[in-house]
Amino acid sequence: MAIELNHTVVHSTDKKAAAAFLTDLLGLPDPVPFGPFLAVELSNQVTLDYLDVDTTPVPNHYAFLITEAEFDEIYGRITERGIEHWADPTQTRPGEINTNDGGRGVYFLGPDGHVLEVLTRPYGSGE
Repeated sequence: MAIELNHTVVHSTDKKAAAAFLTDLLGLPDPVPFGPFLAVELSNQVTLDYLDVDTTPVPNHYAFLITEAEFDEIYGRITERGIEHWADPTQTRPGEINTNDGGRGVYFLGPDGHVLEVLTRPYGSGE
């Protein structure tokens, strides 16, 4: 059986700002309007479909697997822009990155409080 995630809806107070934050920081193509959504397509054809909601969004966690070179670029943008970041999801190691599984990873918040993570090795894949 071949089951793949196709898309997920990301609730936001300003879908345009939230989608732009992600695409700009990660170096992704501009979001594409699709009905009430702004769709951000990832390289594996999964889309994050940003949708404006009238309430404060419940924070979710979105993790993005990237290359070492992409990590350098993205982390550079995080630090250049003064974005708060942590080595851990519980935010006890501010201003740091982690080296889990022999790779690198970092956590930061999106405009609506969603926890965003970039990592270069999937959990459980290495050292």
